[in-house]
Amino acid sequence: MKLGFNTCKSAVIWLTIAHCICDIYGGFLNPLMPFIAAKLGFTMALATVLVAITQICSNMLQPLFGFFADNILNRFFIFWGLILASIFIPLAASAPNVILLVVFMILGCMGGSFFHPQSLGFISIFSKRNYSSNMGIFVSLGSVGFAIGPLLATYIMQFAGLDKICYSSILGLIMAPAMFMFVPKLSNYATTPEHKDFIKSFKEILSDRQMDYLILVAMMKSLVGNSTCVLLPFLWKSMGYTPFYIGFAIFLFVFAGAIGSFLSPYVEKIFGSKRIIYFSMWATFPMIIVFALTYKTMPVFSLCAFGTIGFTTMLAQPVTLVWAQKILPKYKSIVSGFINGFCWGSTALILIGLGAVAQKFGIMNVLIVLTLIPAISSYYVKYLKEE
Repeated sequence: MKLGFNTCKSAVIWLTIAHCICDIYGGFLNPLMPFIAAKLGFTMALATVLVAITQICSNMLQPLFGFFADNILNRFFIFWGLILASIFIPLAASAPNVILLVVFMILGCMGGSFFHPQSLGFISIFSKRNYSSNMGIFVSLGSVGFAIGPLLATYIMQFAGLDKICYSSILGLIMAPAMFMFVPKLSNYATTPEHKDFIKSFKEILSDRQMDYLILVAMMKSLVGNSTCVLLPFLWKSMGYTPFYIGFAIFLFVFAGAIGSFLSPYVEKIFGSKRIIYFSMWATFPMIIVFALTYKTMPVFSLCAFGTIGFTTMLAQPVTLVWAQKILPKYKSIVSGFINGFCWGSTALILIGLGAVAQKFGIMNVLIVLTLIPAISSYYVKYLKEE
């Protein structure tokens, strides 16, 4: 049986909406962590360790979940991904102790790791036309959700309290059953997947030199996104800003990233994939310098600079994903797991000691050094072979 155009179009729309809702929960934790830390009585150093542990446990497993998603071809991962994210991330805000906080964070973030590889693979399969445009819209709507998350979480916290954030779970619990109604089970249409050997699949992916360069690109961009969104809320809290202000700042960063993701396919047609990736990697360094020089005396201007960092960081995300999937088309979900998840998890290793380093040397000094690394690494973009 072949998938009809209307069936595919409907599946793409519902997957994109679900991506937005799933990533709303993904945006909860970063702006809330300074206040959860104050409530439970731990430092910024420990907070960054906790964030790192959850990202390592969840994001670095995305390629593994992608392997199973490519072989199972049903809706298990997108359904349970929404369920886990919508229940446990909001529960983390009201955790009574650090142990339960870690458990809730890991389970909630695991939901995002379930959802993303399979949904990205499904978008590729269901996109009979306008593949790059569909991927750009899918990624950008996820970024919109990730941007709404900080606003929603900090609004509820400021006006109702941390323990009321759990009521937001209703969004995901309503959306999850829609996956079974509007996204078809691909095992009804697809042939048996070609890759049943886990080790062989991963060796083939990681031995591809072009994939290695794309993974490096994704790691450098996630380094910028991870470090700024984890550390800057602590800086703003120390300056006396309200939770909702911090949520708005993160919203601005991620929403600008959503605009970058949406425009990415159109900009790619004008300038080409390599130029977009190169610009995305080096342009964040001068913008963090601008932010560092203005965040005390010109807060509005500094927020604009912060938003520009989000825009440039995410501008290359759809391009990188589509490029990776075109290189190894039979590993769509696994490749998506590497680009979208593993790279975030691997850079989270840096977060383990980042809080302690930032406490000693200053948050802005650390961020300037970290954004310099992708600028230097942009040298390797020249080895990517553009079609």
